[in-house]
Amino acid sequence: MSTFDFWFDFASTYSYLSAMRIEDMAQARGIEVTWRPFLLGPVFVAQGWNTSPFNIYPAKGAYMVRDIDRIARVRGIPFQMPKPFPQNSLLPARAALAIADRGKRGQFCRAVFELEFGQGRSIDDPFAIGECAAKAGLNAAEILQASRGDDVKARLRAETELAQKLSIFGAPTFVTADDELFWGDDRLEAAMDWRG
Repeated sequence: MSTFDFWFDFASTYSYLSAMRIEDMAQARGIEVTWRPFLLGPVFVAQGWNTSPFNIYPAKGAYMVRDIDRIARVRGIPFQMPKPFPQNSLLPARAALAIADRGKRGQFCRAVFELEFGQGRSIDDPFAIGECAAKAGLNAAEILQASRGDDVKARLRAETELAQKLSIFGAPTFVTADDELFWGDDRLEAAMDWRG
């Protein structure tokens, strides 16, 4: 079974679209997905931005919201833009990295995305993250406790630094087993089918 890295930030709208379909697509192709949360903030700062480009360029932001709404309707998934945008994704990213089980991590991540972009709820609240952990069949208290640990904090910093070293500039980004990089939900099929 080939491997496939799914790099995402929980605050990313287009990552939501990918998160809701990536596992089914991977299973159909015999691919194993590794969920790789990282923080876009440091990546954006390195590009000279202090927030999401969708906030810097209002017309682009308005288009993005309409685009996500159209795609979500076609795919039969709910979409509700959370406020504020972007959401603070630090806590859910740490919580995701505290989950060692690959399958449970994916379930947790999907639950966070559903809460945020399916229901328009905040994801920086421990109660919400505990709710997502429980939905994934995990012990919420244990995950929240682990997310506060220095090792998990260091791992998230390392993942974000690695994303930058890989020249990842946005989310979602997919990296194949042979290190081919694909950016954007609209490149998920191409990434899955890549045979370098």
